[in-house]
Amino acid sequence: MARIEPRPLREWPKEMRAALAAMTPAAPRHPPLPTEGRSKALNTLGTMAHHPELAHAFFTFNGHILRGTTLTLRQREMIVLRVATVRKVAYEWAQHVIMARDLGLTDAEIARIAWGPDAPFLDPLDAALLRAVDELIIDGGISATTWEFLAGKLDVQQLLDIIFTTGTYDMLAMMMSSFDLPLDDDLHESHD
Repeated sequence: MARIEPRPLREWPKEMRAALAAMTPAAPRHPPLPTEGRSKALNTLGTMAHHPELAHAFFTFNGHILRGTTLTLRQREMIVLRVATVRKVAYEWAQHVIMARDLGLTDAEIARIAWGPDAPFLDPLDAALLRAVDELIIDGGISATTWEFLAGKLDVQQLLDIIFTTGTYDMLAMMMSSFDLPLDDDLHESHD
């Protein structure tokens, strides 16, 4: 049981429609996420439905992270899965394992993300990306060594997107943990 139950879809305030629409950036770089046969994340969205103004502001920002990022979608999902691992948030992990698989990440790659930046057989850029997530969450900033490597491979916009993607999903992890959100029923079904 969640500490505060998510609002059921039929009880969402009318402002949630505009909030959800804000998740599509003005100039998306990436296509919409698949929805067919995917969890609707109703526990997360239903929790946000308690505060439509916050939902609108957050979804506007999250729309960039999901569809406007300068990172590859694979890199974005690696970051999200690493945040979920470090923060030990099963809800975030379960949602994004499905998304990562949709993007072609294999179960072996997903296991390496959970292992962390020192996992065997990681590409050096992937390892640096995971290390940056760990450093951001644990130390509050990317170390000089990790920064130097990433800055040699990525541009400034991509570096900013690493930081803000990590922060976005760390913030969501805090919300999910604090509200003690259970997995959605349709998320259980996709793992059965």
